[in-house]
Amino acid sequence: MKTNEAIMYQTNVKEIGQDAQDFSEIKMAIFFGDTAPDALRSSCYLIEVYPVNGVIKPGMSLVVDNEDFEITAVGREVQRNLVNLGHMAVSFTGKQQAELAGTMYVADKELPIISIGSTITIKE
Repeated sequence: MKTNEAIMYQTNVKEIGQDAQDFSEIKMAIFFGDTAPDALRSSCYLIEVYPVNGVIKPGMSLVVDNEDFEITAVGREVQRNLVNLGHMAVSFTGKQQAELAGTMYVADKELPIISIGSTITIKE
């Protein structure tokens, strides 16, 4: 890891909805803070909500524990949703254009194992 990489966002998974891992079939993980609506809660990895330290852009990295995924596209609502709700849908498909406004797209790789206590970081 380069020493000059700025951390834009960092949080930990504190709860895993019973259906959260079902989204791995479509290569997606959904993160949400405490305000997750009841209808969505079972589908989410629930996280602590912290401030976002800058604008999230393609070329940055999403790191799940120690596994690095290059961010390939960022939907126009990702920043606002993360700041206001701790909400972020992550698609592990490597798409270069954001098809869904609230979704961040990262390198087309196998989904990481996400557990209670997993650290989620966005860095430059």
